Amino acid sequence: MKTHPILKSIIPMMEGIAHTFGKNCEVALHDFSSPQSPIIAIVNGHVTGRDVGSPLPETISKVLKSDNVENLTNYKNKGKDGKILKSSALFIKDENGKPVGCLTINIDISEFIMVKNTLSEFCDVTDTNEEAREAYTGSVSDVLESIVNTTLENYGKPVNFMTKEEKVQVVKMLDEKGTFLIRGAVDYVAKILCVSRYTIYNYLDEIRVGEDFGKY
Repeated sequence: MKTHPILKSIIPMMEGIAHTFGKNCEVALHDFSSPQSPIIAIVNGHVTGRDVGSPLPETISKVLKSDNVENLTNYKNKGKDGKILKSSALFIKDENGKPVGCLTINIDISEFIMVKNTLSEFCDVTDTNEEAREAYTGSVSDVLESIVNTTLENYGKPVNFMTKEEKVQVVKMLDEKGTFLIRGAVDYVAKILCVSRYTIYNYLDEIRVGEDFGKY
């Protein structure tokens, strides 16, 4: 199908947006008339690893299926390689109010998160009654997500900057909380840490062998 004129008019602005925010800012234009390969233009695709013709993000698909298609701004997102992204999805509508496309902006803020955590730790002058809280309410998947997110936030380093040893340390922290007693935890943690499920098992074996050795 022919690209809508409104979408064509936006393409020249994309380079300007990307240059304003730098190389860690990805700007992508989606054409809803081509649902299988909607991205018709993209700048700094290395941020998410996408290119022209890449599929529609699940977040946008969910909005389009809803009764209220409104812009999503400044929401937290994650790249396939563990990058922490600050994202916005701006829906473009025709004269009849029908969504014809979407402009997405994804900014890799992983390095800023590291700086923020460093500054937060440096400026923290009291720890009274500020124990980490974990929400053990809701479904099992909610509990699992809460434990993993809290552990990663407390660790203070984005996944894409972690070494193998640091990932082992995170797995150890999760294991100490009994995380891997939860059904599906190994697969979920593997996905979050961007490793295979077998790597998680190897980490656990490495941790437990070390603990057994320390007993003697």
